[in-house]
Amino acid sequence: MSEVHSGHAPDQMQGPKRSFLYFLARILAFIVFHTICPVKYYHKDRTNIRAPFIIISNHFSNWDPLVTGQIISQDVTFLGKKELVSNKLLKWVFTQLHMIAIDRHNTDMAAIRNCMKALKNGEILGIFPEGTRHHKGIMEETEDGVALIALRGNVPVLPMLIASKVRPFHLTRVYIGETIETQDLREQGINKETCDLLMIRIREAYKEMQEALVCETGKNRIKT
Repeated sequence: MSEVHSGHAPDQMQGPKRSFLYFLARILAFIVFHTICPVKYYHKDRTNIRAPFIIISNHFSNWDPLVTGQIISQDVTFLGKKELVSNKLLKWVFTQLHMIAIDRHNTDMAAIRNCMKALKNGEILGIFPEGTRHHKGIMEETEDGVALIALRGNVPVLPMLIASKVRPFHLTRVYIGETIETQDLREQGINKETCDLLMIRIREAYKEMQEALVCETGKNRIKT
């Protein structure tokens, strides 16, 4: 599969400097996902695209950033709710894990600027557009901030579908979808209409991914 290029110059492809805590988290996740809580990925080759780009996924549990980030060789900077950094210790921990804290209830321009900076530096962003772990259907109710960030950053979106919550001695299936391009929409302008169009593409992609996963496994294991 050929690499997808986002238009950024090669000298901008730096990525975040990996911290020891991030390194340790990846090792622990690798061990857990190959033993107690097995995870199987479908279409790993689709992650072979050049950074920067945005990973999106549905959201079941606090394991999800590890599940989606584990399959990516480069470090992933995830957006997380600001409540996670409620004190200095937690702020230090999540900063070491490359998390950008965001206020989910208001327009957080500081977080958006940090996202733009990360993409400019060649990083990979991880976003859970549903904004919460409690929802009726997969990607049916999503926040459109991811579309604004993707269009402003001029980067593609890589969708992942987590079929069920990570549990001990239970196989969790993760389906990696086709890259969702954004360049044609960006050329039309960055506005509410193009953001809405991108969100439509994302929702349609997840419908197709759910159908494809059921076809490939022969079992309907999609949980909501």
